This record gives sequence, structure tokens and C-alpha cells, in this order.
Amino acid sequence: MAANFDFLNGKTEYQMFAAACIEAERVLATSPAMSAVGSRKALELAVKWVYAADNTIRMPYKDNLQSLLHEPTFRFAVDHKTWQKLLYIVKLGNIAVHTDKVVTRSEALLSLAAVFEFVQWIDYCYGSDYEERFFDENLVPERIVVIDEAKVKEQQSLLEQKEAELEALRAQVAAMSARYTAERDQHKKERHFTPIDPSEYETRKKYIDVDLKLLGWTFGDDVREEVEVTGMPNDEGVGYVDYVLYGKDGLPLALIEAKRTSRDPKSGTHQAKLYADCLERMTGRRPIIFTTNGFETNIWESPDSPQRKVSGLFSRRDLEKLMNRRSSRKPLNEIRIDDRITDRYYQKEAIRAVTEHIQAGHRKALLVMATGTGKTRTAASLTDVLSRGGYVTNVLFLADRRSLVTQARNDFRKYLKDMTLCNLLDPRDDKLARIVFSTYPTILNTIDTARSEDGSRLYTPAHFDLIIIDEAHRSIFNKYQAIFEYFDAIMLGLTATPKSDVDRNTYDFFEVERGVPTYAYEYETAVEQDHVLVPFHNIEVSLKFLSEGITYDELTEEDKAKYEEDFADEEGNIPEEIPAPEINEFIFNQNTVDTVLQDLMTKGIKVAGGDRIGKTIIFAQNKRHAQYIVDRFHKLYPHLGEQFIQKITYEDAYAEDAITNFKQADSYPHIAVSVDMLDTGIDVPEVVNLVFFKRVRSKTKFWQMIGRGTRLCKDLFGPGEDKTRFVIFDYLDNFEFFRQYKEGLSGNEAVSITESIFQKRVKLIRHLQHADFANDAGQKMREALIDTVVGQIRALNTELIAVKLKLQFVERFKERNAFQVLSESDVMTLNQELASLVYMDERDEHAKRFDNLMYGLMVYALENNRQYTRNQKTLKDFAHNLLTERATIPAVRHKLELIRTVESDEFWHHATIFDYERIRVELRDLAKFTVDDSSGISPIYTNLRDEVLYVREGLPIDSGYSFEDYKLKVNRYIEENRDHIAIYKLRNNIPLTAGDYESLEKIFTGELGTADDYRREFNNTPFGLLVRKIAKLEPEAVMRAFSEFINDESLTQQQIVFVRKVIDYIIQNGYIENVADLAKPPFDKPQSFLKLFDGTKQRKLVETVKSFKENAEKIVG
Repeated sequence: MAANFDFLNGKTEYQMFAAACIEAERVLATSPAMSAVGSRKALELAVKWVYAADNTIRMPYKDNLQSLLHEPTFRFAVDHKTWQKLLYIVKLGNIAVHTDKVVTRSEALLSLAAVFEFVQWIDYCYGSDYEERFFDENLVPERIVVIDEAKVKEQQSLLEQKEAELEALRAQVAAMSARYTAERDQHKKERHFTPIDPSEYETRKKYIDVDLKLLGWTFGDDVREEVEVTGMPNDEGVGYVDYVLYGKDGLPLALIEAKRTSRDPKSGTHQAKLYADCLERMTGRRPIIFTTNGFETNIWESPDSPQRKVSGLFSRRDLEKLMNRRSSRKPLNEIRIDDRITDRYYQKEAIRAVTEHIQAGHRKALLVMATGTGKTRTAASLTDVLSRGGYVTNVLFLADRRSLVTQARNDFRKYLKDMTLCNLLDPRDDKLARIVFSTYPTILNTIDTARSEDGSRLYTPAHFDLIIIDEAHRSIFNKYQAIFEYFDAIMLGLTATPKSDVDRNTYDFFEVERGVPTYAYEYETAVEQDHVLVPFHNIEVSLKFLSEGITYDELTEEDKAKYEEDFADEEGNIPEEIPAPEINEFIFNQNTVDTVLQDLMTKGIKVAGGDRIGKTIIFAQNKRHAQYIVDRFHKLYPHLGEQFIQKITYEDAYAEDAITNFKQADSYPHIAVSVDMLDTGIDVPEVVNLVFFKRVRSKTKFWQMIGRGTRLCKDLFGPGEDKTRFVIFDYLDNFEFFRQYKEGLSGNEAVSITESIFQKRVKLIRHLQHADFANDAGQKMREALIDTVVGQIRALNTELIAVKLKLQFVERFKERNAFQVLSESDVMTLNQELASLVYMDERDEHAKRFDNLMYGLMVYALENNRQYTRNQKTLKDFAHNLLTERATIPAVRHKLELIRTVESDEFWHHATIFDYERIRVELRDLAKFTVDDSSGISPIYTNLRDEVLYVREGLPIDSGYSFEDYKLKVNRYIEENRDHIAIYKLRNNIPLTAGDYESLEKIFTGELGTADDYRREFNNTPFGLLVRKIAKLEPEAVMRAFSEFINDESLTQQQIVFVRKVIDYIIQNGYIENVADLAKPPFDKPQSFLKLFDGTKQRKLVETVKSFKENAEKIVG
């Protein structure tokens, strides 16, 4: 009987891969694993055949199978359903070659069928006598053959094929590529090809079975399927668990309840719980529960903890670690904090706050501690406590700069000498060390690429138990979100300056209330109370040019002549003024820079017996500004040498080395001129001078910059002469700005051009659903946009963890029919979940920017967005530039008619989105001609006499950060100021005067917050009643008011009990809201107020009760 691949016999054009396909099928009955190896090799050869045959498919930068499969020109050419199956072939082949896991017959059949379908696709596109065929597992030969499995694994192929022979066959195919390519499109029109939809069983095999094997699980050994359990609450008393995962001791570690891919995985939670109950009764150990639909997975560790979403299933090592912790965990409050690591009270408070937070069931915590107060040391001590408490084994420390990673590793090495450490940036370090230090991109790449000896992923979802995120106000949003979604770990954020922007909120990320971190230690406390940081002395200098710009008419005659010489254009015209923002952006004034440098050198703090300026950071506007500052310093102070001052920016080749040198007290450079690089994170205790030579409007950045100088430094000025302060020179009114605008200005999250274009295309697809665009032109444009967007989604590499985490959205929107009717919710999902992942195969950056401009113009036109006018002007300027300065370029000359149309006013009166699309397509390649090779405006250097408008020293400024919410502040203030005259009166039932009331109003709506804050938290509650509720009443004051009742000998025992009950209530609550409450609980038992007292006593009691509330509300005098 003929086998499935026998049709390849005699087809000389497929000689390159035919034998490999036939052999993979022939050995399946003998060894499914070897068949999987053979299928992978057959796929590799068939893919290489396509690359040789089709000259529209470009060779990627690497020619390994993964790169070949994911190259967009190949990926888009292959039917998408077929292409997806190719990844399964590779996965299963890797399991067969690199692990000792069993490959089942059904899995090998799936792989073989996928190879068959791909070969069918090849024949459909390029074959000379194609006929549609379908894989039939009944045709697979059953005869047992002899296989040398070790040799097959070694050569990763069933057949010995010499490279030279394969190359010769590839060359033969390439020689025919012109014909193959030319015939392909015609064949597709004339022929029919049907990719097979996988069954639910196959889908489960694809998404769950293979993932388990890649994690190191062995089916039939520590993984069993359809496990029978007894004790189920059904008629039979029996149930069947989809998967049970077992430990080395033979007891269940976990069960997996698998649901269809279309269903919410949590829908199986109750059933899974019943299975877990049964297994616990049967084995004595309760398994961990996983529910999954192949895309989304949830874990339920124990009945007393909530379910949580995880990125995937866990390895046996990870599950055994979790299981062991059930018995090894200790109460964290009993673990002693090591004084050798942290000996300051606030560091211990921070550790206890986090451990209590964790023991309460939270998995995210945020520490806000002023720069220089020991955040890293506190994190190390917390790691030690959690480790000894049995909560943590492996730790990941993340920072967004290489220098910060190195700095943190060095600190941890000092504090935790017994723990193994790894700097992931150093390939020589052991990646399986207890504590791993990494940048964000490095760990993301390591997740995708690092493998254990058995071929399984090195860093599994549960590998790390704690992730410490340094400078947690940066990098945790958008781009690197995948890291935090992949790892199932406790997360600890460290920052001095949390962001509270709507779209980038540090508090929200760490799931704490806004303004209320897990623990906060403020700058004022550190400086004024504990003296663990040094204060700053601010010198604010207002220079006329930096504040007001340069006005020609206000210059001296001498300076006017210089101005005319430096700023005149080719026709002799000069601007009337230069706006202040352009100074230091591309206009550099020598006198301004010299003034700043001379101020520093004369007024700055000096070291070395007063002979040398202390370590200084100058914050510059941009790299040209920074270089000009360095150049002017060398001119003014040539005797100090070349290395005394140095520019340090991200673009400098040896920036990290320069930072390392700057940290050394007596080594060069002594002055670092930074553009962003030293604004945050760098710890140099010797810094005593900061120069703010740029505008800062971000609250976070402003306080981070100040934090560069706050650290203590012993013996800086000699033995026993410690650093006691540092100086900040501010030349751009930054301090004044933050006095007026405490929160600063929030910046928008940077979005890549590719992401922005994707978002606009998706919006256009939705807009083009409208009946106004139901004509052929509208639908043609919509279909083209759908093709592009779907193509980008299908091009995503699902092996990358960032993509895998969004797999449910990829699977949903990779199909064109998902775009047939696109809802507003769909638009939001696409743009939030997938836009940041897609890429554009476009090497012309300027063309991409033009696409973004034009798609924006279309969207804004349809949405009546004000941004439309700005984009319109940009396009007109673009056309004007081409017409006036680039018309001699042949490509521009060819499009002159269209360019003139764009510049004309008439065009804009009737332009439609179809006109904009035509302009986008026809002019995008001209965008590169409008960009100057000098990357922007040429700098202008001048030397005009600047004027000092004022100098102010030591003016106070609020810290800008308050780490408790308004309600907490009010409570704390009342508790800490019980003897404040108004609060004292309220505690002692003494009526308030008008002055008392005003003082409370000033406190609650001025010092502690605003009137809006008060209304939001306390509605219209009078100040006096609020104080009463919080401060309560002094027992003596209440007893005095009730003295007549207490001393009345005519009261019965029951009446005395009632009065005592009222007294106790008022002491605890400050007053009774309504006297009618006296007839309600807790006062109505054993006998009611109305029955206990006669009318006279009732009136007397009511008046006394009412007096407590009235004394808190009314004003006397």
C-alpha cells in the first residue's frame, strides 16, 4: 500500500527534501521520536527549497530554521494556518533531539501531517502536475525498521546527507527560480489548496502537552492523563482529571483542568477544586490547581489563597519548591533582621511593612525612600529575611542601566556574602545563582534563549520568587511589561520619586492606594530628624537671556553688531528676538556659559583644603550644549587639564568607564557634564555641587536630580570633617516653577512610530465601516489596511515570550474575519495588547514618519480632531520644502504636479481621505530628501553680554511628595496635636470660638490639603464633629456633663446601667448623632429609654446628650 509521501518518488524537482519526508513517515511505527526528528529535518530542507525556488522571498540575516520560518516574506507567502503548524514541528523535533522525553505516536503523527500539508502547499504553488491530497494516517507504514537513534540525534537527521550534495541540489532549484516564481501566482488562481483545521484534541496536544514536555515533564511517569479519582459528588462517585503532575515521592504536585480555547479557563475552577479534594483524601496531599485553555492559565495554590493569573505551567522543580514551602515557611515577624545589613530604624520599619504586606496575601509592594537612605541595602536585608523565612529562594534584581546593575550587585555582595550572585550582563557568571542582576532587555532575551542541559527553558515562570525593581518609576510600563507578566513572583518596587500620571502610575502598578505606598521614608525626615541625608543650599540665578530670550533692541551697540553678524540670513534679514527656549537648544552664548562656570568655580563647595572644586554634576540641555560647556571650561581654566571636566552622555563610547572614574573621590573627572545619564540612579557621595543648566518640568526628574547630592560622605574635607550640605545652582527657574506647580507637568509615554502607525490603521479600519465609505474605493482601501494589519499580526514570532503572553489576542486577530465588523472595544484591544509588539519591514525611517503623518491626517479628519490643522501645516511645509529647495532631484521633479496640488489652498477645500492616501503612497519616498544630513538646525555660537536679573539663596521649597492620603494625614495630625487649643476644647466638651474654628479650617483646607480634599473624604462634616470622631472625648469631661444623673440617689440600678452605657458610647464616638438613637440598639436592651425614665428625666438626659454634639458645632463669643 502506498504511503502518504510516495507521490514524491520520481519528482526530481523535490529531490532536495523528498527522501527526508519519506523516511520520517517510514520510521514512525518504529520510533515516534525519530519520526519527529525526521519531520523537523524534512521541514528544514523543504523551507530551504522554497527560499531557493522563490526569488521574492528574502534570506534573513541568519539561515537557521527559526529565522527562516519567521522572515516576513516567507511567513506572508505561506498559508497562515499551515505556517502555524510548522512551529509545532520544530518544537516537537527539539524535544526529541534535546531531551529524553517520550514523543507519542499521536504527537509524531501531528508533526508528520503538518509536514505533508506544507509539502502540499509547495506543490500547489510551484509543482508542474499538482493534485490536491490529504494526509491519511492509515497509510503510514506499520513495518518495524532498524534505527541508530544515537546517530540520528547526533546528526539531527534520519539520513546522512553531505552538505555539498544539498548545496548542489539547492543550486539546481535556484537555477529554476525565475520560472517557479513566475508560475506561482497563476497556479494559485487555477488550483485549490485546503489547510486542515486542527481538532480540539490536537489543539490541546499542541498547547499543553508540548509545553509540559518543554518544561521537563515526562508523560506516563510524572505526568498522567485522565486520572481517575473517587469521591466526586456525582452519581458514579468518580471523576477523571485531565492531567495530574507528580513529584519524586509519587504524590500529586498539581492537577491541570484544561478547557477549550474558546472558554474562560476559570470556568473549570469548581470542578478542579472537587478533583483536588478527592486527590487530597486519596493521597494525603492537596495538589496545586492549574486551569488553562491553552492561552490563559490560572494557578490556585491553596484554598486560603485566591487564584491568580500566570504566564504558563510550572516545572517539577518549581512545583516541589512551592509544595515544600507549605511546611517550611515561618512567621516573618519572628525572623530577626540582621543589624549587620540594616541597622537604621526606618529600614527595619520598611522591612516589617513589606513582610506584613506579604503575609496578608499581597504579592506586590512599593518602598518609597528618599535617595541616599539605603534602598538597595534595605532590599538586600529584606531578601535575607524572606530567604530565612522560607518565602524566597531565587531573586531577580532589575535596573534599567548597566552601571546600576553593577552597582547593585557590588552592594549585595557586601551584604549577603553567603548567597551566589550573577550579573546577567557578564556571560561568565552562573545564570542559576541565587540572585540574578539584569537590565530589562537582557532578562527578556534570556527568557527566550537560555536553556538547561535537557533543552528546557532555563528561566521558567516560577523560577524567581522575588523580583526587585530598582528606580521603579521608570521602565515598568508598556515596553517591558512582559517580564512582569511572565514571572510569577513577589514584586518589590524601589523608588524615591513614584509617578502618579494617569497612564504611568507607579502606585497602580504595585496595587497600592495612590499616595500610600507600602512604606515611605521622606526626604525631610531623613534630613531634619534623622540626619542621614545632607540638606541642600539652593542658589537661584536668573539670567536675562535664559529667562526672557534675546531682544535686538535691548542690546548695546557693540552687541547689536555681533547679533547682526551671527543671526542675519542670506538676504541680510535678522530676527527681532530669539526666544528663551532656543538658548542652549541650538543657540549658545559664550557669556552665559562663562557666567555659570565662573559662579561654580567661585561659589561652589571646594575640597582638598579648598584648592579644588568638589565633585560636580552639570545638567546640560543636549549633547551640543554639554560639549560647548566642556569647551568653554577648557578655555577658562586650561591649567586644570583635559580630564578635569568630561561630557557623559548615552552616545559616548566609554560613558560607563567615565562614570566609574567619576565615582572615585580623587580621580578625574571632577566635573561631569550630563545629558540625562546622571539625572537618576547614580550614587556618588562625594558630589557637593549640582548645576541645573536646563529646564526641568517633570517632578520625578527634578527630585531625582536633587537626589544626586543628598548622600552623606565622611571625612570629605579631612579627618572628622564630613559633608554637611551641598549646593544647587539653578539658572532656569526650576525651583520657582515647582514652588508654583508642585506636581510639575506629566509627560506622555513615548510610542514608537511603528506602534503609532498600527494604531492609526486600526482606527481607519473602523471608520471605513461607515456607510459613507461603502463604495468600491472605501472598501478597497479598508481591505488593503486589513491585509497590512493582519499581516503584521501573523508575522509575530510566537516563540518570543512577549508575544506568547498575548497569544489569545494574536490568535483572535490573525484571522481576517475578525475585522469584518470592528467594535470600539476591538480597537482598544488591538491598540493596547498588540500595537507595541508588531514591526514594520521598512528600512526608510523618514518614509515611516511620513506614513504616520498621513495616517494621522486621515484619522484626525474623520474625528474632527484639532490635531488635523497641525498635520495639515506639516504637510504643506513638506510640499513647500520640496518645491523651493529640492525640485532639481529627479524623483521630486517627477512628482511636481502632485506636490504643487498639496501646497494649493484649493486642494484643501475638497480633499478626502482617498486623496490623502494617494499622497501618502506617491510622496512617502521623497520624505528622506527633506531631512538635513546634519540632523537638524545648525548650531549658532555667539557672545553677547548676558545680564543677571536676580540672585536668591536658600528659599525653601516643599519636597513635592506626600506618601499618605489626605484622610490618614488628618488622622495623624489630630492624634499628634491633641493639645492644640481647638482640639483640646473639643476633647473636653468646651465650645469653640470663631478663632478656634478658623484655625481648624486653616489646618484641614490649607496645611493638610485643599477644601476639595476635605469634601471628597468627609463630605460636609463640620470640623468640630470630625475632630470629635477621631480624638474622642476625655472621660472626665463626659462624667462632668452627666454628674447630676450619676449623683442622683433616686436612680435605679437599671437606670444607672443605661446612663453608663450612654457615657461609654459618647466617650468612644464623641457624640450621639441623633437623640432618637437612644431608643435604638445598643440602648434598647434590656429596657427601652422611654420606659426607664419619666418625662422630666428624659428631657434632662436628652438635653445633656444633645449638648455634646452642639458644643462641637456651634461657635461662641
